Amino acid sequence: MCRTVNAEGNWRSFRHRNFRILYPANALSNIGTWAQRVAQDWLVLELTNNNGSALGLVTAVQFAPVLLFSLHGGALADRVNKRKLLIWTNIVAALACYGIGILVVTHHIKLWHVFVGAAVLGISSALDAPIRQAFTSEIVGHSDVANAVSLNSANFNAGRLVGPALSGFLIARFSTGPSFIINATTYLFVIAALIAMREKDFFILKKEVTLGTVREGIRYALARPDLYVVMLLVFFAATFGLNFQIFNALMATKEFGKGPASYGLLGTYIAIGSLTGALLSARLERFRTTRFIIKLGVLFSIAVLVLSIAPTYTWYSLWLPFCGITALTMLISANSYVQTKSDPAVRGRVMGIYLLIFMGGTPFGSLLIGYLTETIGVRETVAFCGGVSLLAALTIWALFNKKVETPTDLKVSQILS
Repeated sequence: MCRTVNAEGNWRSFRHRNFRILYPANALSNIGTWAQRVAQDWLVLELTNNNGSALGLVTAVQFAPVLLFSLHGGALADRVNKRKLLIWTNIVAALACYGIGILVVTHHIKLWHVFVGAAVLGISSALDAPIRQAFTSEIVGHSDVANAVSLNSANFNAGRLVGPALSGFLIARFSTGPSFIINATTYLFVIAALIAMREKDFFILKKEVTLGTVREGIRYALARPDLYVVMLLVFFAATFGLNFQIFNALMATKEFGKGPASYGLLGTYIAIGSLTGALLSARLERFRTTRFIIKLGVLFSIAVLVLSIAPTYTWYSLWLPFCGITALTMLISANSYVQTKSDPAVRGRVMGIYLLIFMGGTPFGSLLIGYLTETIGVRETVAFCGGVSLLAALTIWALFNKKVETPTDLKVSQILS
């Protein structure tokens, strides 16, 4: 099942066959995902004459399903076969992307089509994300979860390094349709990889018997201050600070007067920092504590504030990698902490709660950001978002500094009894 690899190495998750099969498929899918994100944003701007409110609304529609389905996705992850569920969520996502791509290529696309496609993709992602997160421990085992999270994040951001630039090139020459079709096709590779995995190699731990309800997951999380403090920090950082797609689209068009190729490159610049942060995180496992994550949140918020005063496209581009480093180091630390410190019996539901908090504020944040860019300006909106994230991180640090020493070896039965 495993090949010999240095147990302390940064690449040790690759000793697991199933991880090696899924990783390259995810790499292709991540490139497609980032290519489509750029294409979707650009398509909305084309259809609405660079309207920031419309762009924020489409983003809100895509992330709104998280509010309704991520907790149920987490509950499903604790009950049924995760691999089979992931096959179905990828099939639905592929169909949604093919639909939009074909409409663009055939020149039948309307704004409402984009909204429908974004909603379907959002529902699929809302169910997929907590299942996929909980599935990681079954692929590599508990001892390698933190390493796998870092490598998966590096994979995701390597896609971010390639996808936006590829999409910018395609948009400039062939419009936005090819980016959607390419993304849809990459889902087929993920489906094939999931089918090829060997179930006998999975790490299925014997779990304590629970009712499997969402309420149990919430009770467990609320009884663990070290977990809910991390979730609070991630909520404010994600809702306000992690909106680089919107920031970049509007800064490129409204502030700097750039075209699709320059806009796509902004995604590549931030990906350089994000990939660096993901690789760096593989070396920081021993530092992953709640206090360390809060400090990273403060640093990230300051980076967003500085971004708002970049005077030129060049300076804006040069600062984006630092934003990527701080963002990914914080998020990987938070994600791996929540996964590794949660009891296996409720891990799927805890990850569902985490992802609800991580992405659930995005619909409201996107709408607010879209509105603010039209009323107070793009730079002012970026500064506002960085300021809110910074204030939240400092407040959490002040209020909860003494509450994060909760023992992390409590059994789920001790908390839920």
